[in-house]
Amino acid sequence: MKNEAVQLPLPGFDTARAEWRSDYNEQLGDPPNPRNRSGIEVKPLYTLADWDPANYMDDLGFPGQLPMTRGIYATMHRGRSWSQRQLIGLGTPEDYNERLKNLIAHGSNAGSLIPCNSVYRGYDGDEVDPLLLGTCGAVVNTVEDMGICYRDIPIGDFSTALNDPSPFTLLALLLCVAKRRGIPWNKITGTSNQSDYISHFVCNHMFFRLALPGARRVLLDHIVFAQKHVPGWNPLSVVGQHMQQGGATPGEAMGLTLSTAIQYANDCVARGLDPDQFLPRFTFFFDISISFFEEIAKFRAGRRVWQRLVRERFGAQNPKAWRFKFHAQTSGVDLTREQPLNNISRVTVQAMAGIFGGLQSLHTDAYDEVLSVPTEKAARIAVATQEILKEEAHLTNVIDPLGGSYYVETLTNEMEAKILEVIERIDQAGGMFAAVETGLVQSMVGDSALAFQERVESGEETIVGVNKNLVADDDQMAREPLKPPSGEVIEAQLMRLKRFKAERNQEAVTRALDDLARAGESVDENVFGKIVEAADANATHGEICHRLREVYGFGEPLIVP
Repeated sequence: MKNEAVQLPLPGFDTARAEWRSDYNEQLGDPPNPRNRSGIEVKPLYTLADWDPANYMDDLGFPGQLPMTRGIYATMHRGRSWSQRQLIGLGTPEDYNERLKNLIAHGSNAGSLIPCNSVYRGYDGDEVDPLLLGTCGAVVNTVEDMGICYRDIPIGDFSTALNDPSPFTLLALLLCVAKRRGIPWNKITGTSNQSDYISHFVCNHMFFRLALPGARRVLLDHIVFAQKHVPGWNPLSVVGQHMQQGGATPGEAMGLTLSTAIQYANDCVARGLDPDQFLPRFTFFFDISISFFEEIAKFRAGRRVWQRLVRERFGAQNPKAWRFKFHAQTSGVDLTREQPLNNISRVTVQAMAGIFGGLQSLHTDAYDEVLSVPTEKAARIAVATQEILKEEAHLTNVIDPLGGSYYVETLTNEMEAKILEVIERIDQAGGMFAAVETGLVQSMVGDSALAFQERVESGEETIVGVNKNLVADDDQMAREPLKPPSGEVIEAQLMRLKRFKAERNQEAVTRALDDLARAGESVDENVFGKIVEAADANATHGEICHRLREVYGFGEPLIVP
C-alpha cells in the first residue's frame, strides 16, 4: 500500500531528475561511480526512485519492533545510552586497578580487561621472557592477581568484559574472587568478550590456544555452565571485529559473523539447549571502519537479518532472542602512525557511525594505540569523545536519525543482499565450522585484504598522511609510546607468582587438574565447571591451559597461501 503522504509518481519528478542529470554531466562529465569497501556502487544522488517510502513497514518499522532495522529497544539511546566500555590492559594487576578507577572517575561505566600477550597465548608469567610481560596488557595468572585487578571495585554491580579466549580462565578466576568476597554469581554481569574461537582460528591466531574440536567442546560447556550458574553473564560474543580487521569488507564481516553465530546456535541446539533460553545471551562484537554510511548500513542490515534468522531457522519465539545486541570498537586498522593526532578525528567519525548504527556499548580507540597501550592522556580523550557526542552533540536525542534517508535505506538493502550472499556461500560449504576447516573463509578474508591494500598503494583509496597530504616534518607529537613496566615491577610480579605457587595446597591443585583432564576426555562432564574448580583450588591460568592442551592438542590455525 502506498504512503498517502507521497503521491507517486510525483508530478515533474522525471523531468527535474533528467535536468539535474544533464547539469551534473555537463559539469563533471560522466565519470564512473566509486565503490565502497564492500564493493557496492555509490551513486551521486539518491531519491524515491531508489527507495520507495511505501516499503516503510517492511524495511523500517519502529524501534524495538520487527524488522528491528531501527533498533532493538523502543527507547534506544533516549532511554539508555550505550555503555562506555573502554579496553584497559597495562602492566601488573595494580596498574590495571589504578587505570580502571581513573576511567570510572572520568565517566566510563563498564570495564574491559585486556590481559598480557603471554596470557592470551595460554602461559603464566614465569613461562616467558620477562621483557615481554605487561607491555600490551595486564599480567593475570592467579586468583590473587584477579582480586588485585578489581580491588575496591564492586564487581557485583559493575559490568565486566573479559578478553578471555577458550578455556575462559579469566572468568573462572573472577568467579572465584566473587565467591571469596561472598558475592553471589547471579550478581555477576558482563561478557566473555573473546569466546568466539572460530574468529580466532581464521584471523587472530595469537588467541587460539586449543585445537579446533577442543575449542568447540569447551565453548559449549562454557555456555551451558553460564546459563545455569551465572545467568547475568553473556558467555558468547561473536567477534566480527577480527574478520574485518583481518581484511574482510564490512559486508563480508557481517555475513561471516552471522554465519558463525548460526554455527554456534546449531551446536547449542544439538546439545539440547532451547533457543529461547540461549539466544538472548548471544552478543556480537564489531569493528567500525571510517566508511561512515557503509558502517551504519552494515549494522542496520545485520540487525534485520539476525531477527529473521533466529525466527525462521531456530523458531525462536522469545522477543529477547530476536535482539541483535552488539558492542563495537572504533577501528585500530584505520589509525595511522603518521600524523597520529589525526586519529582523534577518525575515531570521532567511527564512533558516530556506531552510534547511528544502534550499538549497545562502545570502545573509542585512543589516538596513540598504533604506538602502544594508550597513554593516560590519550585514554581520557577517547572517553571524552563519547561524552562530547552524547552530551554536547546530543546524538541520543533522536532514535535512528538517518532512517528514511533514500541513500541510507538503499544502502541498507544493498548491504543486506551482500550479507545474505556470504551466508548462502557458507551454508553451501556445510556451515562455518566446515568452511574454516577447508580454508574457504581464510581465502575470502585474505583476498579482500589484498584488494584493499592494492587500492591504497595505487592511491585509489586515500589515507591522509599515508598516501596523501604527507607532512615532511611531522611534529604533531613525539612518537613516544607508553613505557613498559620497569624490570623491578615485573620482578615483583614474578615473585608474587612464585610465592603463590609455593604457599598453596599442591595436592589440591594436582587433584583439580587431574579432574579437569578427566572431564575433557569424557563425553558428558562439564569442562568449564572443572576449570572453575581448578581455579578455586589455586591452579594458575597457565596450568589450566597446559592440561587442556594435553587433552585436546595445541591450537594450530590453518594458514592459507
